[in-house]
Amino acid sequence: MALLLRFSRSSRTLHRHLSLALSPHLANPPPPNPTSDYSSNSIIKPQQFLNSKFNYFNFIRLGHNSTSSHSFKDIEKEKRDDGALKNKPSVSWIDLYLPKNVRPYAHLARLDKPIGTWLLAWPCMWSITLAAPPGHLPDLKMMALFGCGAFLLRGAGCTVNDLLDRNIDTKVERTKSRPIASGALTPFHGVSFLGIQLLLGLGILLQLNNYSRILGASSLLLVYTYPLMKRITFWPQAFLGLTFNWGALLGWSAIRGSLDPAVVLPLYLSGVFWTLVYDTIYAHQDKEDDKIVGVKSTALRFGDFTKIWVSGFGVACISSLALSGFNANLGLPYYVFLAAASGQLAWQIWTVDISSAADCSRKFVSNKWFGALVFGGILMGRLSS
Repeated sequence: MALLLRFSRSSRTLHRHLSLALSPHLANPPPPNPTSDYSSNSIIKPQQFLNSKFNYFNFIRLGHNSTSSHSFKDIEKEKRDDGALKNKPSVSWIDLYLPKNVRPYAHLARLDKPIGTWLLAWPCMWSITLAAPPGHLPDLKMMALFGCGAFLLRGAGCTVNDLLDRNIDTKVERTKSRPIASGALTPFHGVSFLGIQLLLGLGILLQLNNYSRILGASSLLLVYTYPLMKRITFWPQAFLGLTFNWGALLGWSAIRGSLDPAVVLPLYLSGVFWTLVYDTIYAHQDKEDDKIVGVKSTALRFGDFTKIWVSGFGVACISSLALSGFNANLGLPYYVFLAAASGQLAWQIWTVDISSAADCSRKFVSNKWFGALVFGGILMGRLSS
C-alpha cells in the first residue's frame, strides 16, 4: 500500500512538471510545414524537444528534486529499522514457556542452545562405541548416562564462564544480555546454581568405576581454569579442546576400566584439533569486541590467515581419527564415513565468511553433523569388525 501511495504521488508530481515544460509549445505552436503530412501540433520534433526546457537532463533534475529526497529518507529509515531488529535480543522457547523466575537460570545453562551439549557429548559417544566388543552395539545405558553428564557439565561450564567473565560480558554486544552480566542474577545466585549442577554431576560420576571417577574428577581443574585462559594467552581454544574432549578418555575407561593409549590418545587429540577448528570460527563473531576489551583468542592470533591455520587443524583431526580407528581395528565402513566427515569439515572451513558473525555461527552449529558422521562411522566400523 505504501508503494502504491508513493507511486501515485510521484506520478502526479511528474505530470505537473511535464505540463509546465510543454506549455510554451502548446500555447505558441510553430507554423505548419506544408511538405509534411503531419502538423507540429501533433508532435514535437527532436530538435525542438532538445532545445526546450523539458529535455532529458531537466527531466532527471526535476525528478530528483521532487522524488529522490523522499526515497532516500525512506531508505535510511528502513536501514535504521533493520539495524534495530538485528540488535533486538532473540526470544527463545525459554522466554515463552518457562516460569519467569526460572528463565535466568535456563539462560545461564544455555538450555536454548544445545550445540554446546552436542559438542561435549560426541567425543564421549565416540569413545564408548570404540570400546564396545567387535560386532556388538555400544552400551546404551552408559551412553544415556554420559549424555546426561554432558548436559550438566556443559551447563556448569557456562555458569563458571559467566561468573568469571561477568565484567567482560557487559562490554561485548553478544554477551551483555547474559543473566549475570545483565543483573538478572547476582553472583551469589550463580554460585548457588553451580553447586546444584556439580552435585547432580557428581551423582552421575559415582555411577562409574573407581578409575573413571578419579579420571572424571580431574577434569574439573580444566573446567575452572579454561575461562581464565583468554586473559593470558591467544590460545584459549586449545584449552577448551583439552576440556571439552575429556570424554574421549572417560568413555573408554567407563567401559574397559583403564585406558588404551594407542586408541584413546589419537581420539582425544582429534577432538582437540576439531575444537580448534570450530571454536576459532566461533571466536570470529566477537573479534572486534575482544580487541576493545583486551581478551585474546585464536581468531585474533590468526587474523586473515585463519583458513590456513584451521585447515591444518582439520587435517590433523582427520589423521588422528584415522589412526585411532586403525588401532581399534575398525572395519571399512568407518573410513567411508570418515571421508564424508572430512568433506563436511572442508566445506565449513572453506566456505565460512569470517567477516560475517551470522555465517560463523551457522558453520559453528554445523559441527554437530561432523560429530554425528564420525559416530556413525565408528558404530558401523565396530559392527563390521
